[in-house]
Amino acid sequence: MSDVLAFAGVTVTRGGKDILAEVDWEIEEGQRWVVLGPNGAGKSTLLQLAAARLHPTTGVAGVLGEVLGAVDVFELRPRIGLASASLAEHVPGDERVADVVVTASYGVVGRWREHYDRQDLTRATELLAALGVSHLADRRYGTLSEGERKRVQIARALMTDPELMLLDEPAAGLDLGGREDLVARLGALADDIEAPALVLVTHHVEEIPPGFTDVLLLREGRVVAAGPIEITLTKENLEETFGLPLVLEQHGRRWAARAVTD
Repeated sequence: MSDVLAFAGVTVTRGGKDILAEVDWEIEEGQRWVVLGPNGAGKSTLLQLAAARLHPTTGVAGVLGEVLGAVDVFELRPRIGLASASLAEHVPGDERVADVVVTASYGVVGRWREHYDRQDLTRATELLAALGVSHLADRRYGTLSEGERKRVQIARALMTDPELMLLDEPAAGLDLGGREDLVARLGALADDIEAPALVLVTHHVEEIPPGFTDVLLLREGRVVAAGPIEITLTKENLEETFGLPLVLEQHGRRWAARAVTD
């Protein structure tokens, strides 16, 4: 079994419809994957499986050497860092930013009576600094801009020193400046050899950070293609994924795509 993820014939069915169908996917340590596809492709469902927050209807889903359905997910989840809009919705707006990050140590949102040692507090401070938001430590989460919230969410996801890091559309809702700042910081994380395996879900090739090694393309719950980004992220694969003729360009370590126009 793969060190990080090993999905074999994974299908998720809801209301008689396959949200994911016969997905085979493996991730090894040190890899940085981007998952691309249109709305409704099954990207977020795939991430929920990887986060051990959903079980497949059929097939085998291996996560960090364990098999979903045969492991206590509450022991598995602390080994996985997750930054997603659905999780962020549960963060109290009046929570201090520093507490939003440090409470990941207990897997809770909203600080109450937990005790955190100096090591926890120091790590939270260091992560906020690494994401460029240390000056917000005493601010209330609800007062932050969307870009600031996204960086705090990523700091929180890294708090437990996870073996797998999952990012669900981290640049969604950001303006150009916010997106580029976040992409640069994620690129630095991808280049860090001590960083965990990374999976980033997005609709846009422009949001792929430098340093990402592999890509999985999804359409209507099925894998169009998967593999090293240099040979898998092609015009033909992208057109099949999104269902329209495209121009795909690479500029240094970044990508751009647009529809073909007359």
